[in-house]
Amino acid sequence: MARNDSDRVGALLQEVFADRDGLKRFLEAVVNVAMQAEVSEQLGAEAHERTAGRRGYRNGSKPRGLATRVGPLEFSVPQVRGCEPYHPSMFARWQRSERALLVACVEMYFQGVSTRKVQDVLETMCGGEISASTVSRVAAELDEKLSGFRTRRLDAAEYPYLMIDARYEKVRVEGRVVSQAVLVAAGFTSEGRREILDWRLGDSESEETWGGLFRDLKDRGLKGVLAVVSDAHGGIRKALARHFQGVSWQRCRVHFKRELGRKVSYKKLRELMWDVAAVFEPSERSECLRRGEEMAVKWEGRYPAVAKMLREGLEDCLTVLAFPEAHRRRLNSTNMLENLMKRLKKRTRVVGVFPGRSSCDRLTGALLVEVHESWAVEERTWFNMEQTPPAAVAGAGRAA
Repeated sequence: MARNDSDRVGALLQEVFADRDGLKRFLEAVVNVAMQAEVSEQLGAEAHERTAGRRGYRNGSKPRGLATRVGPLEFSVPQVRGCEPYHPSMFARWQRSERALLVACVEMYFQGVSTRKVQDVLETMCGGEISASTVSRVAAELDEKLSGFRTRRLDAAEYPYLMIDARYEKVRVEGRVVSQAVLVAAGFTSEGRREILDWRLGDSESEETWGGLFRDLKDRGLKGVLAVVSDAHGGIRKALARHFQGVSWQRCRVHFKRELGRKVSYKKLRELMWDVAAVFEPSERSECLRRGEEMAVKWEGRYPAVAKMLREGLEDCLTVLAFPEAHRRRLNSTNMLENLMKRLKKRTRVVGVFPGRSSCDRLTGALLVEVHESWAVEERTWFNMEQTPPAAVAGAGRAA
């Protein structure tokens, strides 16, 4: 950072709390400085610097506005010549999901299903009305980027672990408001990093919809899968058995506990959860199964459905015990993906009812790509693959 830029940012920082618009000016200055640094890296030279490796030249600047939570900001985007055009990275990263939300809201407006709340959102985000041509242009740009992401090749790395889950959104289809399942698949690489692999809209979590997603993942080069973590939905299990033969399946323990809890009265719920926690406490499969049978016998008289579920489903919750101990806590449930789904819901709630499948797919995809990019720059990995390579437990556990 040049000294004059540093001094300017420092002065503005002192004014942030003294001036009502200080924070806005500070943000503008920081982003402008960051863009100048990006241009210097792209050109291979600082301003007015003479170097043999220069790849282009500065060519003035262009004003650009951005609506934010602190109000509208104005930036000076550097222009270049003699090389590829300069595109500020922060604009693409900040605005992708905002654009998807904008498109969804505007489509509702033009189709006559808007509400006062949607109108307020449009005014807040865009500062006024939006033309149909703008909606079409933004939607086409988003669709192109999302298509490139969800069709990218996956054969450059192995994905020992997959985690899949679904949530539902209200979508207007042929004049009716129906629930649409949003299927999401996340993968963990052999380096222990998280990635969003794909998402899909479907009428339900059927074998056909999950099977289509799994088939596309395999066609894109997905390999090295050792375990899949999910709930016990019938459509998921059938699709896994067909497309991932021999791959271990870990039944989500959190979903398992919830299902057990629905089989007893509220007064008995605490006692039931204590017993289930004791069943999962050991690290040996045989001891867990022994405790599970003792629990089944205890509850069989009052709640036979609890005993039946324990005997039929407990072993599927123990698959994780065959994998490295350091991985088990994060592999025994779909909590990571469920937390992500809650984050998505906070962003999609503003739409309420999507005007069509494309709108729902577009906004969901933009938000998931945003999450994927944030994971890509995480300093710490999600799993430590150095201590015990996952290949050491290949084929362990129950197959899907």
